[in-house]
Amino acid sequence: MFNIVIFGAPGSGKGTQSKMIVERYGFDYISTGDMLRQAISQGSELGRTAKEYIDRRQLVPDDLIVRLIADFLDGKHGSKGVIFDGFPRTLKQAEALKTMLNERGTDIHILLDLQVEDDELVDRLIERGKISGRSDDNPETIKARLDVYHTQTAPLATYYIGEGKHVAIKGIGRIEEIFERIAEAIDRVKDR
Repeated sequence: MFNIVIFGAPGSGKGTQSKMIVERYGFDYISTGDMLRQAISQGSELGRTAKEYIDRRQLVPDDLIVRLIADFLDGKHGSKGVIFDGFPRTLKQAEALKTMLNERGTDIHILLDLQVEDDELVDRLIERGKISGRSDDNPETIKARLDVYHTQTAPLATYYIGEGKHVAIKGIGRIEEIFERIAEAIDRVKDR
């Protein structure tokens, strides 16, 4: 199983590029937010526990997220690969993910770091907000989200550099051009 972390600031194109990776390579896609919503709607034990945290306006603990991911992977025998979007976000999460994957005889193979300047990210997110009506795509919230990304999430790139798995991807240009850069990086690692 070939495992990818797609990484970048809000508005860097992770969702768009993930869809294109799924189409080309037939990989499964994991969005921890989607997984949480699904577990809650299904009323699973993990979903009920997650809902308790969310109802108290608390973050769902890392170990619960890792258990959700483990359950997903355990149901995907024969999968060609998985794209992780939105997880890990911290060093502790990266280490927990590595441990869980290693227990299943696999690991993260590549972290694709979509690099986009903040001014471009703000423009993209404001435009997305106009199109989608997302209330969190406004200048104040965007600035706060980018601050959180730069202080809490961006340092995770250093961990994957140390693991020899970090690949910087220029996230500016036509969507198809960015995807071709991603595909080249994936193919280089897959062909090793």
